[in-house]
Order: sequence, then structure tokens, then C-alpha cells
Amino acid sequence: MVAYVVVPGIGGSGAQHWQTLWERRWGEAAVRVSPRSWDEPDLGDWVEAIDCAVTERAASSEDVIVIAHSLGCWAAAEWDAREKRTTVAGMLLVAPPNPAGDRFPRTAAPSFAGVEARPLACPSAVIAGSDDPYCPIDVAERFASAWGSAFRNAGERGHLNAASGLGEWEWGRAVLAGLVRE
Repeated sequence: MVAYVVVPGIGGSGAQHWQTLWERRWGEAAVRVSPRSWDEPDLGDWVEAIDCAVTERAASSEDVIVIAHSLGCWAAAEWDAREKRTTVAGMLLVAPPNPAGDRFPRTAAPSFAGVEARPLACPSAVIAGSDDPYCPIDVAERFASAWGSAFRNAGERGHLNAASGLGEWEWGRAVLAGLVRE
């Protein structure tokens, strides 16, 4: 049985975001991390929230997959780099923002300053939009390479959030299904 740990970015992924729609579809097989603040992210707090959610899911499932969006990608990668209580079967990292870019939320999330892409300990895939305002596609591809992740270009879909109009985002679910099969 597969369980999913959902890690949104700043703001926590609203009602029309693909992460929220996937969670609804999966029911009890999915859990959203619960940091103290979605709007004033603290890296240590988000990493701890991921660890708690993964540990909880691992107790009742064979495989746990982390599904992160935007700033959540960096929290998930940092969680993977730290000593943790359990491991995951895979990670889907969608639309990671560029920490060196002008639009990175340094003021709202100062503890995320200086995050770096390092090899992940599990199979993973990165999906990025070719016109994401938070990260050029070539930079996202470099992150994928540094993480040891497969890379998928979603085309001109922006930041791959609710504003992108993805709905249930079947294409993203197909990439996820490939990761789960691996």
C-alpha cells in the first residue's frame, strides 16, 4: 500500500490546487504536513513537520511518497539530507523555486536562504514549467541533476499551481505513477 505525504509551498495550497485535489482523491492514504505557519515558513519547523508526517504514514504503509510543491521542495530535500527516523520510497518535487533568483521569498522565509540541492536518498522526479516565474527551466533541470532526480518539463504552465489551471493534473499524476512503479 502506498501512502502520500503532501508538502505545499507558502500559503499551503488552496482548494483548487492540484495537491489539494489529489489529497481529496486519495482520502486517508494522504496526509498534508502541519507546520506552525504556512505564511512565515521556518525551515526547521517544516522539516520536523515532514518527519512527523512521514513517520506516521510509514507506521501504516509499505511505501511512503513525498509530494512537494514550490518551497516545499526545498523543505523535503532538506528533510532527506538530515538524519531522520524513517525513509521514503520516493519524492515528486514540483516547481522548485530558485534560491538565487530575484523572486525567491527571502523576506518571508529567511531560514530557507542558502539551501542547496544535494543527492537524494530515494528515487525522485522533478517537474517544472518552462515559463515558471520563480525558476528558469534550465535551473530547475540543474536542481534535478544535483538531486539525482528524473526531470520532466511540463511546458508553458507557469508555477504549476492553482493559477496554472491544472485541475486534477492527470499528466502530473502519470509522472507520479511512474515514480511509484520504480
